[in-house]
Amino acid sequence: MLWSIYPYGGLVVGIFTVDFELTEEQSEIQMLARSFSSREMAPFAAEWDDKCTFPSQMLKKAASLGFGGIYCSEDGGGAGLGRLEATIIFEELAAACPSTAAYLSIHNMAAWMVDQFGNDKQRRQWVSNLCSMELMSSYCLTEPNAGSDAASLQTKARRDGSDYVINGSKAFISGGSVSDIYVCMVRTGEGENGISCLVVEKGTKGLGFGKQEKKMGWHSQPTSAVIFDDCRVPVTNLIGNEGDGFKIAMKGLDGGRLNIGACSIGGARTAYEAATDHVQARTQFGAPLASFQALQFKLADMITELEAARLLIRQGSLKLDLGQMDATVYCAMAKRFATDVAFKVCNEALQLHGGYGYLHEYGVERILRDLRVHQILEGTNEIMRVIIARHILRSKFNV
Repeated sequence: MLWSIYPYGGLVVGIFTVDFELTEEQSEIQMLARSFSSREMAPFAAEWDDKCTFPSQMLKKAASLGFGGIYCSEDGGGAGLGRLEATIIFEELAAACPSTAAYLSIHNMAAWMVDQFGNDKQRRQWVSNLCSMELMSSYCLTEPNAGSDAASLQTKARRDGSDYVINGSKAFISGGSVSDIYVCMVRTGEGENGISCLVVEKGTKGLGFGKQEKKMGWHSQPTSAVIFDDCRVPVTNLIGNEGDGFKIAMKGLDGGRLNIGACSIGGARTAYEAATDHVQARTQFGAPLASFQALQFKLADMITELEAARLLIRQGSLKLDLGQMDATVYCAMAKRFATDVAFKVCNEALQLHGGYGYLHEYGVERILRDLRVHQILEGTNEIMRVIIARHILRSKFNV
């Protein structure tokens, strides 16, 4: 049975059962993603990392399999799958390259926001090309002075006739300067209800970009500031109504948190498998490392925690697909747990490799660098704890 947490009554048993086995269709999707990632991503991931290469052609190949609009509607050109299927796909892609899989996750989130909240004209204009990745997209919420406190964003959009004129900047934007579509949260009024969602197309006058950031990881995706200097955007680019932007952004993040958690599991799984192979092949003190009980226990803990993280990701996915009232808190739980566990597992995998784990050619350090940021983006893990605590304490303490 699924457990649900309600603010007015503690733990209660859900009313439906869960089959922990994937369906035949889900297994086929998993194998499709695994085959693609092993063929089109894994052999090149180290080079992408080393040369900071954005593999745009590979991403279009992924889109041809439906991975550019996984949970966008079929009539808009998407695959029409659920959030559970999305997490299965992202785990498999991230097993080859967490950095590239994470960009694809962000693109999917932005494309879904246009598909879900845009009007018919906007959907016809953008969604099909987003799903095919003829258009690539970025999600623009974070600002230099508005990170965890996203509702304090200051980028302003002033109405001027049939246009909005935008001034301000966004920080740490994946795909900055490369993406074709920027789904931006901008201030049109006061407070949370004064935030609106605008699509800004690359090439729009007044749209600019900062330098490419030099990052610890995520080298296969460009990251820069997005800058608006009297950037004039048609009112017809408004997604939803004025004031809907913060709600749209948060709904997008629910799925984004599941996806990034799945990416973390995929990367950590690869690191764990490499460590398992290494301790069986490596001999010290006249015996394979795998014969030492201390290391056996470490491997046992690593795989147990990965399995637990995957179950929580899938539970959150199911709740989000079903529209359950506690879906947001489960997405926060899943993201917090999966990203923390995955980084820990990857760090342990590096330790089990000894000095070899610190070398580029073994690949574990690349995964470690890529996974570290997952504990920060899509809402820091500290903010995930705030969401969870507020949910469980709301009725008693009115927090």
